[in-house]
Amino acid sequence: MGDQAGSTTPNLSEEPALHGSTGRGAGSGGGADDLDDLGTSGRGSKAKKQRSFWKELPILVIVALALALLIKTFLVQAFSIPSGSMENTLQIGDRVLVDKLTPNFGSKPSRGEVVVFHDPSDWLAGEPGEQPSSNGFVRGFQDVLSWIGLMPSVNEKDLIKRVIAVGGDTISCKGTGPVYVNGKALNEPYLYPGSTPCGDKNIPTFKVPADSIYVMGDHRQDSLDSRYHADEPGGGSVPDSKVIGRAIVVAWPISHWKTLPIPDTFSQPGITNQALALSASYPSVVGLAAAVPITWLNRRRKLRQK
Repeated sequence: MGDQAGSTTPNLSEEPALHGSTGRGAGSGGGADDLDDLGTSGRGSKAKKQRSFWKELPILVIVALALALLIKTFLVQAFSIPSGSMENTLQIGDRVLVDKLTPNFGSKPSRGEVVVFHDPSDWLAGEPGEQPSSNGFVRGFQDVLSWIGLMPSVNEKDLIKRVIAVGGDTISCKGTGPVYVNGKALNEPYLYPGSTPCGDKNIPTFKVPADSIYVMGDHRQDSLDSRYHADEPGGGSVPDSKVIGRAIVVAWPISHWKTLPIPDTFSQPGITNQALALSASYPSVVGLAAAVPITWLNRRRKLRQK
């Protein structure tokens, strides 16, 4: 429309000089009509664009909600901290973002990670939860936002703890500590000030079942974690299948913003269960061993064809 208007106007202004009085009359009449048509067309185009925007807005909203739901389901989800069991690493009311992508691709939890997991049995009976709003409208709005992942849900029965040991590891803790994993003492600077490694609950020597994790809160005296569920199936361990994902960052409030890295103590030499490490690498070793002769034979075949 802009190009058409630009090419028409110069012709209208040039015609009087070229065609005399008769041309002027014809030119004037034509010019007025054309300008009216152009003006009407411009207004119609703007109205059409406005109508088009309002028609497209619901589609944009639906797409945005679908993307948010997709992100919540497979990538990242927000969770709120309702108790002090992870102080001072996490404060009551903190919002953490949890990576759900790596578990969806089969990655297992690692020692030292802070993870969110579904209640294995009835652990939350002793933990406070976040209460929904008493206002029906606000509660409904919160439910919608939590459904698409823009707000933590108060209805989900999930916990957040630190992974201390993984399947195949041996863990123990007596008296004032420290905690031992595969015979290596943990240095735990993340513990709540004044808290002791064992808390008020010793850990008799225990081997964590395969495909499970042993979890503890950073505030050991205020965390009903694996230590308190030793008489349950799995000896207090949590199946890997219950893990939602790893908490990677404190996103809210802004003053508490920080990442949640794995402490150095979990990478000390000798802490890794060698048998477990060999078992985990076995498929890769076998695959590499099989790939070498196959690649060599294939190369020989191609050389013969030449």
